[in-house]
Amino acid sequence: MEQTFKAVTHSQGIIIWRIEKMELVPVPEKSHGHFYEGDCYLLLYTKKVSSSLCYEIHYWIGSQSSQDEQGAAAVYTIQLDEFLGSTPVQHREVQDHESNAFRGYFKQGIIYKKGGVASGMRHIETNSYDVKRLLHVKGKKRAIAKEVEMSWESFNLGDVFLLDIGKTIIQWNGPKSNKQERLKGMLLAKDIRDRERGGRAEIKVVEGDAESNSPQSMKILTDVLGERTFNLTDGPPDETADQELKAAVTLYLVSDADGQMKVTEVAVRPLVQDLLNHDDCYFLDQGGVKIYVWKGKRANKAERQAAMARALEFIRTQNYPITTNVETVNDGAESALFKQLFQKWTVRDQTQGLGNVHTRGKVAHITQEKFDATLMHVMPEIAAQERMVDDATGQVEVWRIENLELVPVDPQWYGYFYGGDCYLILYTYLVNSKKNYLLYVWQGRHATQDELAASAFQAVDLDQKYGGEPVQVRITMGKEPRQFMAIFKGKMVIFEGGTSRKGSSDPEPPIRLFQVHGSDPFNTKAIEVSALATSLNSNDVFLLKSQSGLYLWCGKGSSGDERAMAKEISSVIGQNAQKGSEEIVAEGQEPLEFWQLLGGKAPYANDKRLQQVVSDHQPRLFECSNKTGRFIVTEVTQFTQDDLSEDDVMLLDTWDQVFLWIGVEANEEERSQGVITSQEYLRMHPGGRDPDTPIILIKQGFEPPTFTGWFTAWDASKWSEGKSYEELKKELGDIISPVNVTNEQNCAEDKKSFQSYPAEALINKFANELPEGVDLTQKEKYLCDSDFSNIFGITKDDFASLPRWKQLNLKKEKGLF
Repeated sequence: MEQTFKAVTHSQGIIIWRIEKMELVPVPEKSHGHFYEGDCYLLLYTKKVSSSLCYEIHYWIGSQSSQDEQGAAAVYTIQLDEFLGSTPVQHREVQDHESNAFRGYFKQGIIYKKGGVASGMRHIETNSYDVKRLLHVKGKKRAIAKEVEMSWESFNLGDVFLLDIGKTIIQWNGPKSNKQERLKGMLLAKDIRDRERGGRAEIKVVEGDAESNSPQSMKILTDVLGERTFNLTDGPPDETADQELKAAVTLYLVSDADGQMKVTEVAVRPLVQDLLNHDDCYFLDQGGVKIYVWKGKRANKAERQAAMARALEFIRTQNYPITTNVETVNDGAESALFKQLFQKWTVRDQTQGLGNVHTRGKVAHITQEKFDATLMHVMPEIAAQERMVDDATGQVEVWRIENLELVPVDPQWYGYFYGGDCYLILYTYLVNSKKNYLLYVWQGRHATQDELAASAFQAVDLDQKYGGEPVQVRITMGKEPRQFMAIFKGKMVIFEGGTSRKGSSDPEPPIRLFQVHGSDPFNTKAIEVSALATSLNSNDVFLLKSQSGLYLWCGKGSSGDERAMAKEISSVIGQNAQKGSEEIVAEGQEPLEFWQLLGGKAPYANDKRLQQVVSDHQPRLFECSNKTGRFIVTEVTQFTQDDLSEDDVMLLDTWDQVFLWIGVEANEEERSQGVITSQEYLRMHPGGRDPDTPIILIKQGFEPPTFTGWFTAWDASKWSEGKSYEELKKELGDIISPVNVTNEQNCAEDKKSFQSYPAEALINKFANELPEGVDLTQKEKYLCDSDFSNIFGITKDDFASLPRWKQLNLKKEKGLF
């Protein structure tokens, strides 16, 4: 096995093998993304997560491959899984039906080629011009190009086509194709030119609704395909499963105790983690769109190894298409996609943000380190993890909705929120002397429908007054994010009902109980709860306010920091109480009056939290659309800033928050329906999500660091410098002269002339220490792709698209300048 998988290293990146005569043969890097329909392939993706390596194995089945080859691919997948310690996530991929994860590895797109090993097809060598093919390109975010018959019969009005005849590539755009599809087609054409032709081929573009504007290109098309004697028709619609279907999740227990596979339904949405038993294997059926297999760590080896075969048997018995996607995950090494199908998925001894876990025996003591707010804009990844844009010292303005209009709140009452009201809070902070805005819409649990509608309307109005720059955050009472709490410096109080309006007829209740959450001024709030003993909890601090005074009750599980913050907030809640009347009470030493005020002693939650558990969810990016009348959510995997397109509405889900990013060219309906789109996404999420999860609306060009921090190498100048489809097309032109695409895009000819050397031979080396022939000013070009990704954390293509100054800074930082 060592020999079979000798190509496997501990470096990040992708390795692909093709099955040739039942043996695994590595595919050269320059042919990655090209797949023969008559073959099967194995793909291993390796990435670093903290200090450990995570693996994903995909086996790909060509539509014309033999049963023997498909069987060999499945066997090699099991062997590779064992070779890597049974930790990888395994995927079965079928041509034309690949998972988003698989397509995400190939940013420039995937090309299906006719033939295979059996017909003597080799992976193309660079500078080969003996080519004659027609490629049908589909897909907005990740392009798929399929070799089709060289005939006008293959064309339609809705897609993009590439005629590749070696030294010339002609892109024909269907009149009904969209700008995104045209851009993807052009990037794919450039990729073919650079990787397969060493940069020596010309690209021409023909717009299908203006063919007469490109006479020379049309002549070439006619010479190759003949005259077109009929009218083209619309293409078939893209096959997409709507969110309603994906939301229908069912968990099945799988056993083969008597040699026969037995499948028993366990539960339907919402699923909880505790349903999974370590001794067993399970199927999770996501509406027939995808099948997951979970292998318990104590399940027997035969059961674990047969998991994929069992899943295919299950697909047949359910009458699902044989192309149905299958993913198998191991107990303790589950994929992010699998975890998100559960209402709550937690990992013990793990803290959020910059916290550390210190374990003594079986009890984890959590210490939360103070963070430096000045790092937020220099290191947006910290801002994203901490959910903070700055240290909350900016300017605050608060309005209350009154008679459906905005009424300013007196600054002395900032931080007081009543459940019968709605509020707008504008927070202004400076970054490099430029004003940035967060606009919060806080909606009380008992506010009327008219007030809720008015708060949304007034937010749009205020947003427009500030030129559409504010980031809008919708908050449901009790779900306040960290930045919002930080604005009020640890003195935020939420009253269950009532209103703060002048002349309110509601008398203040004589007895009120507040639960205090938080350990520092950035995360503290007091929430009113029912004034009953059953509301108490041993892990927290409570404030009991009556006409005679104020009790500060400290549960046994509360920390010193929590008690200190409760004292701070007691001065706000007890404003009208007599000075010095506050009484600190330890749990178990309460005076009789304390219980009398709460209506008598009663049982309450008193289990001390031995371990802090947090949700374990990776950020995910989606393209949202309801243009067809069905709500469609398409995931974009391996996402980068380039996946945010000007005419898109994109949704970034970080589980405790949902960001909705709106491109400058998104249509008016998509812009105005933003919050509804986000709510629809939460409602239909297979994990049974909290519908009150905060929703953050962001406009292109005004992204806060809490958003940009989730993207690798975010470039703030991209929107002014990035090339649109029209600019790229103009650059390529429709003339016969050779094509030059920007100098920053290094063509394959350049890449070809750079021999690869080990990283240690290049890093921090002077000219006289470098291998012979290495250009001192371009040392990074002599790294192989996997070393390059490990060192810079991005691919060579992503690096090439960065501004020059950013490239130089990265090279200096990595010792390659």
